[in-house]
Amino acid sequence: MPAGHIGEFEQMVLLAILQSADEAYAPNIRVVLRERAGRSVSRGALYRTFDRLAAKGLLEWQVEDSNPIPERGGAPMRRFRTTAEGRRALRLSRKALLNLWDGIEPELEHA
Repeated sequence: MPAGHIGEFEQMVLLAILQSADEAYAPNIRVVLRERAGRSVSRGALYRTFDRLAAKGLLEWQVEDSNPIPERGGAPMRRFRTTAEGRRALRLSRKALLNLWDGIEPELEHA
């Protein structure tokens, strides 16, 4: 896939990370996706997407090593953030979509 082109769900995940700001942990990102995008997503699907986006250089994470969380079997949480390249990919995707949407509204009114 050419640089800057990302899929719809990848866009949603990156946007949910940005919406979550300093609280961009997987559970919070899932809430944002559900409440703001109407997408219910499994933990596994979300983590596969995190891995894919990280491999593309569009996001990174930091392990929170403060206090282990008993509910997670003592595993620390990861805080996610978009990289500069991730924000660039979002800008390019947004621009492309807006260009495609431009002038199309009358066509949709007849459907």
